[in-house]
Amino acid sequence: MTQYLLSVHMIEDEEPPSPEAMQQAYNDVDAVNHQMKAEGAWVFAGGLHPADTATVVRIQGGEVMTTDGPFAETKEHLGGFWIIEVPDLDAALAWAAKATKACGGPVEVRPFQEEPPG
Repeated sequence: MTQYLLSVHMIEDEEPPSPEAMQQAYNDVDAVNHQMKAEGAWVFAGGLHPADTATVVRIQGGEVMTTDGPFAETKEHLGGFWIIEVPDLDAALAWAAKATKACGGPVEVRPFQEEPPG
């Protein structure tokens, strides 16, 4: 079994959904979460606050520096994610299809690196 990150991307310039549409998305995502759990694919998931609430921590000139705002200056930001464990990419893509329908945002699928034997 392989773990995959299903990351939901939000686009800043898009019109925000109505409260009713947002509630429907919450309900649909909750249904997908329950299905993932029931079928044993669920590992962890979470939604994120907007990118402007981020703080970046980095080393600069040998010192730890913190800056407000997202790391990347872009109009697309990570809005939430699922970590799932499934047999293969096809299974991960099937969950991503359900996830994108539920949340209404693009979902990127990426496998986690495998641990080296040891």
